[in-house]
Amino acid sequence: MSKTIFDKVWDAHVVRKVKDGPDVFFIDRHLIHEVTSPVAFLGLKSRGLSVMHPEKTFAVADHNTPTINQDLPVQDPLSANQLKTLEENAAAYGISHWGLGDKNNGIVHVVGPEHGITLPGATIVCGDSHTSTHGAFGAIAFGIGTSEVEMVLATQCIMQPKPKKMRININGDLGVGITPKDAALYIISKLSTSGATGYFVEYAGDVFENMTMEGRMTVCNLSIEMGARGGLIAPDEKTFTYVKGRTYSPKGKAWDTAMEYWKTLKTEEDAVFDKEFTFEASDIEPMITYGTNPGMGIGISNNIPFSNQVKEGKATYEKSLNYMGYGEGETMLNKTIDFVFLGSCTNGRIEDFRDFASIVKGRKKAENVTAWLVPGSHIVEAQIKKEGILDILNQAGFELRQPGCSACLAMNDDKVPAGKYAVSTSNRNFEGRQGPGSRTLLASPLVATAAAVTGKVTDPRELL
Repeated sequence: MSKTIFDKVWDAHVVRKVKDGPDVFFIDRHLIHEVTSPVAFLGLKSRGLSVMHPEKTFAVADHNTPTINQDLPVQDPLSANQLKTLEENAAAYGISHWGLGDKNNGIVHVVGPEHGITLPGATIVCGDSHTSTHGAFGAIAFGIGTSEVEMVLATQCIMQPKPKKMRININGDLGVGITPKDAALYIISKLSTSGATGYFVEYAGDVFENMTMEGRMTVCNLSIEMGARGGLIAPDEKTFTYVKGRTYSPKGKAWDTAMEYWKTLKTEEDAVFDKEFTFEASDIEPMITYGTNPGMGIGISNNIPFSNQVKEGKATYEKSLNYMGYGEGETMLNKTIDFVFLGSCTNGRIEDFRDFASIVKGRKKAENVTAWLVPGSHIVEAQIKKEGILDILNQAGFELRQPGCSACLAMNDDKVPAGKYAVSTSNRNFEGRQGPGSRTLLASPLVATAAAVTGKVTDPRELL
C-alpha cells in the first residue's frame, strides 16, 4: 500500500505493536520546560530511575520567564522556584539546559529549529501542546502530558495509538497583506476547533510549498487549535537549506546519509487519507477572531456571524459574544483595542518582526495602545538589532522586550487587564487566556501592526 509521509515516519519509529492497543513509539528528541517537567522528575526520583537518553533531551526555560530585567532575580516565587527546579533537574540528570540569561535561550519551539534539534523525519515531543510547530520540517511532533514526559525520560518511548490521516490543500497564491497566520486561522474557521480531532494533518498545495520555513512553523503550530494531534509539511530544498550547518544537524557523511533518507519523505501519489479538504488561496483575506476560541474567526472585512450561521450552540455563542462585549452582525473594523502582542511560538520569529516593521516604518504607535513586542529567542533578538528593525521600532515609539512566552498565557508578568482588548499574534483566545477577564483577538503580525499604529482594528492592506 502506498504511504503518506506521516506513515513513513510513524512506521519507522514503532518499537512494538500492542495487539488491540497503542504502539510503543520511539522518540528522537524530547524538549522540556519548567512548567510540565518538575512532577515528571519527581516520579523518576521516587522510582529510582534515570534518564535513558539525556543527550536526546533539551531543557529550555520559557513559560515563566520575565521579558524585562532578565538579569535580575525573578520576583514571582512560584516562577522562580520552577525555573530553579528545571536547572537543578537538568544538572542532576546530565541534560542540556538553556536557562534564563543563556544566549541560546528562548521559546522552546523557536530554539529547537534554530539549533537543528528539529530535523526532518524525526519524532519530537514536549509537555506543551504547540509542539506541533516542529512538523514544519517533516517531523512528527506533538504535545504530551506530565506522566508521558516521565515515560519518555525513563524509556525514550511513549505509548500512542496511531492517529488517522488528514490532508489539507490550499492552491493558488496568497494576496498582498495575507500571511501564513491568516491561512491557518482561515482553515480553523472552516473546520472548527474540533474538526481535526483524532487526525494528524499534512498540509499540501501551492500556498504551503511557497511559504518560508517560518511561515510553515506558524501553520503547523496552529494545527492543535482545530483539534489535530499535529501537523506536518513534506521537507524540500527550503527545509534542507534551513537545517544545514546548525549546531545539532548532521555533519559530513552523516549529512549525506540523512539527505538520502529525507528526500524519500514525500507522500506517494496514490496514498489514501481518511479525510481531505481543499481550499483556494484567493478566498483568504486578513483574519481576526471575534469570540473565545480560535475557530471564531472571520475575514477582516466581514461581519460577526449570527447565531444561526455558526456551529456553536446558541447559548454558548451568546456567552462568548457577551464575554467579548460584541454583538451579532457587527463589523470588527474600527473596534478600539488597548494592547498589541507580537510574539509567542506562533509569531515570535524574525519574519514576523520584519512584517511588523514594514508597516511601522514612518508611522507612530497609537497613544491608546500598550505594545508588547517579544522575540522568540535571543537569536531573533540579535537579528532584529542587526537588520535595523529595532531602530524602526524605537523611532515609532515601540520598545523591544526580552525573549519568552510573554503574554501568550498569563503565566508571567505580561498580563492583559480585565476587560481590555488585545490584538494578539499568539494561538489561543479562551476566556482569561492572556489574563483574568482579558479579551483576545487573534490575528497576524500585519493585522496586529495596523492596530498598533491606528489604535483600532484596521485592515493592514490599507497601510501597505
